[in-house]
Amino acid sequence: MRISRPFSLIALGAAATLVLGGCAADDTAPAEPTGADAGSLTLYSGREEELVQPLIDQFTDETGIDVEVRYGNTAELGALLLEEGEATPADVFLSQDAGALGALANADLFSTLPNDVAGAVEPGFTSTDGSWVGVTGRARVVVFDGEKYTADELPDTAEAYTGDEWRGLLGIAPSNASFQSAVTAYRVLEGDAAAEEYLTALAANEPQIFDGNGAILSAVDSGVLDAGLLNHYYWYQQAGEVGAENMRAQLKFLEAGDPGSIVNVTGAGLLSGAEENADALDFIDYLVSEAGQTYFVEETYEYPLVDGIDAPEGLPELADLVNPELDLSDLDTLGETQELLARVGLI
Repeated sequence: MRISRPFSLIALGAAATLVLGGCAADDTAPAEPTGADAGSLTLYSGREEELVQPLIDQFTDETGIDVEVRYGNTAELGALLLEEGEATPADVFLSQDAGALGALANADLFSTLPNDVAGAVEPGFTSTDGSWVGVTGRARVVVFDGEKYTADELPDTAEAYTGDEWRGLLGIAPSNASFQSAVTAYRVLEGDAAAEEYLTALAANEPQIFDGNGAILSAVDSGVLDAGLLNHYYWYQQAGEVGAENMRAQLKFLEAGDPGSIVNVTGAGLLSGAEENADALDFIDYLVSEAGQTYFVEETYEYPLVDGIDAPEGLPELADLVNPELDLSDLDTLGETQELLARVGLI
C-alpha cells in the first residue's frame, strides 16, 4: 500500500495543482509477450521527453508493453508522488538525479528491487538498500565561450566562479534538479555553513538565471553568455548533431574532488504497491540491460553504469571524476537544499 507522508520540498504545493504534459541486468531484453499477455505500466518521468521517449518506444516495440508517461520536473514529480500517496497511478519513477530518489526512498515510497536488477550497477552509483537503481551517470561541468577563453584560463573550482571577475557572466539553473543535487553534494561534503556561504557569494555575484541546462548551453554557444554550470551530455549531444568543430561553446571539467565536480546519476524506482506489475519491473530491468545502456551511450552521451558497456568516445574516464568521499545515497535532503536556495534568493 502506498502511504502519504509529509514532505519538505518547497515545490509540494505547486505540484499538487501542476498540469504536467505528456502525461535487465543481463544482455537479453525481456521476452516479448503476445496478445492477451501484453501489459502496461504508468511511468512518471523527470527526464525530458525528447531524451527518453525514443527508448520507451523501443521498449514497447521489443516487448509489446505499453507505457503511459507523465513528464515533468523531477522535483515537482517527486512532490506529486508524495501528495498522491496510495492513490498514485504511477508504477515507476524515472528521476533526473539521485537526490529525489533518496527522498522518496526515505518516505518508504519504493519497493525493494530484486537483486539481479539492483545489483546490475556498480556500488557507488546506485542505492545501498535496493530501493532504486542508477541508470546513467552525468558529470557537472563548466561550459564556456571558446572564442573568449581557453580551458586553461578558467578556474578549476566552483567557488572561484564567485569572484568579481565573473560578476554577471555565469549562468545557472537553480530550479533544475541537477543544480539542486550539486548543491546538496556541496552541503554533504563541506557542511551546511560552507554551502550557504558559497551560495550567498554566488547570488551576490549576479549570475544569470536560466530554466535549464539546454538554455545555458544555447546562450554560451551563441556568444551572449561567458560561462555556465550544466551536465556534460548537453554539450556532447549538440556536438554530435552539428559537429564539435562548429561549437563555440566548450567544456571545462572541474578539479576532481571539488564539491562542484560531482558525478550524479539518473535512476529508477518501483513504487510501493506496484510489486505485482511484472511489466513495471521489466521496464526498470530494460533500463539497465545492454539495450537500454547502449541507447543512453549512443543517443544521450551519458555514462553507462553497467559493466561491459563503453562510455561515449571522448569523455574522461568515469573513475577519474568520481569523488570517493561522496555517497550518492546521501543526496536525499533535497528539501533542505531548496530551503537554502530560497533563503539566499536563488529560487
